[in-house]
Amino acid sequence: MAPTRAGTPQRSRARGDRTRARLIEEAAACVVDEGFAAASASRIAARAGVTWGVIQYHFGDRAGLLSAVVHAGYEHFRACLDEAGIPEGPTRERVSAIVDAGWEAYGSPLGRAAFEILVNTRASRASDPDHAGELVELARGRNRIGEQLLADDRDFRSELPIDQLLWGALRGFAMTMMFNPGEHSFAAERAALVEVLTGHLDGYSPR
Repeated sequence: MAPTRAGTPQRSRARGDRTRARLIEEAAACVVDEGFAAASASRIAARAGVTWGVIQYHFGDRAGLLSAVVHAGYEHFRACLDEAGIPEGPTRERVSAIVDAGWEAYGSPLGRAAFEILVNTRASRASDPDHAGELVELARGRNRIGEQLLADDRDFRSELPIDQLLWGALRGFAMTMMFNPGEHSFAAERAALVEVLTGHLDGYSPR
């Protein structure tokens, strides 16, 4: 009997995980670089140096791969905020750290690709209640994170939905990059956003 190699199943799973991650990364890059319509399964496969069968094995079809990009974008979003180290000091410092972490997520290729996919698959999601429900839960999770991070110890309540303004502004910056490709830091816009959020949380009129 030929000897067996220890750990082969583990190595196979690790290799499969790396392939899956590479395909998600390449799909995101393809959407950002070439646009949603051009990011076909065959084009993504060519960019990743694999066959269509590899994509089919891991994701089923193009829709499955793009859905995985959206989920990966949400996980990246959570990781950016978890790793940001939001300070417990003055409101401005806390808000600034949250805005920077949020932009790191939304402004990344993965975040921008996820956003573009959601914009372009709106019609198809309407006929797929299960997928639409998953996206709703992702959005609710994002909003809960915003509420927790922006919670004020003095129990201040503003009529302005702070978390929605935060994510809405950052998504707007990301959408701008969809129509104007290139590197944009949005430093001035993010500084203005910090000023507005801090003013409402601390109860003063922003400049």
